[in-house]
Amino acid sequence: MFSFFKKKSPSSADPSSAPVPDAASPPPADAPPEAEGSKGSGALGWLRKSFGTQDATAQRDQPAPDPVPPAVPEPTPKPEGQRQGWMDRLKSGLRKTGSSIATVFTGTQINDALYEELEDALLMADTGVKATQHLLNDLKRRVKEAKATEPAAVKALLADALADLLRPLEKPLVIGEHSPTVIMVAGVNGAGKTTSIGKLTKHLADHGESVLLAAADTFRAAAREQLGVWATRNTVEIISQEGGDPAAVSFDAVTAGRARGKDVVLVDTAGRLPTQLHLMEELKKIRRVVTKADASAPHEVLLVIDGNTGQNALAQVRAFDDALQLTGLIVTKLDGTAKGGVLAAIAQERPVPVYFIGVGEKVEDLETFSAREFAQALLA
Repeated sequence: MFSFFKKKSPSSADPSSAPVPDAASPPPADAPPEAEGSKGSGALGWLRKSFGTQDATAQRDQPAPDPVPPAVPEPTPKPEGQRQGWMDRLKSGLRKTGSSIATVFTGTQINDALYEELEDALLMADTGVKATQHLLNDLKRRVKEAKATEPAAVKALLADALADLLRPLEKPLVIGEHSPTVIMVAGVNGAGKTTSIGKLTKHLADHGESVLLAAADTFRAAAREQLGVWATRNTVEIISQEGGDPAAVSFDAVTAGRARGKDVVLVDTAGRLPTQLHLMEELKKIRRVVTKADASAPHEVLLVIDGNTGQNALAQVRAFDDALQLTGLIVTKLDGTAKGGVLAAIAQERPVPVYFIGVGEKVEDLETFSAREFAQALLA
């Protein structure tokens, strides 16, 4: 079962064996008071969130402590039926891509003509020349080793080869290693960046994470309004400033996130083409200023790409990765055209992890990426 993110604990040691501070011991004289409603920080904060800070005996012997916020439950695995529902939507979304590939295997012979047809189908799906050649070579090896004689068997072996190629892209988004986890999100106009941020906010909130949004796309009023709608819908706070400097808004948001004890700060940046060099420099500035607010931030730099754009999506990954050192991707609109093979091209030429993929406009249409599921859905 997949979890869309992993909560990383501060220590690999067993938390139940960690020393628990004596509740009767006063804090150091120079220790600042903890903010009201704070969940704490570091190992103690993690223990407080997951297990509490005292055992039953200590609680009987000590005066009643001040009320504390209830522990936030850990995310529960998705029911099997819910994941199957996602698989059905993924298969439906990728049908335009997969149908052209699947027709190659309707014949009765495994010969050079089949491989030539498959090569054409993969290229038409925007798999790219390098990834297509890799898949064909790998598939021929698998067919020889398995002594396959039926085209249907070759199709299954192609799914295995594609899953292995895509597996380096399979990586979960880690939340909890930093407090707050600062996620900077970039992308070109129309890729679905702000909508993806809204969907991601919903996922995080559903898993018990407190989120603060930063409307750093200050050039476009509609972007701020759209993000504000998502903030209201998800009942989360937002830092916004009309006509302000994007880097300044980002700085204020990270500072506010730390002060308010937020788990995640999501920074929405202005959409731009990678060829707009002066705007790409603005993105670099935002990253530098965020680092001034938190020396370890941004902890994640995500690029939202439109699956409809095919090989152009790969060009965007290259350009934004060179400028911002991407840590992950969100791939949207894979249900739009027959170009879903671009993930294979990304895996072959610029393997930036794919945290999420989307095949629709609904909140539930954004899900974690699984190489095996994607390959099976594509060749269903």
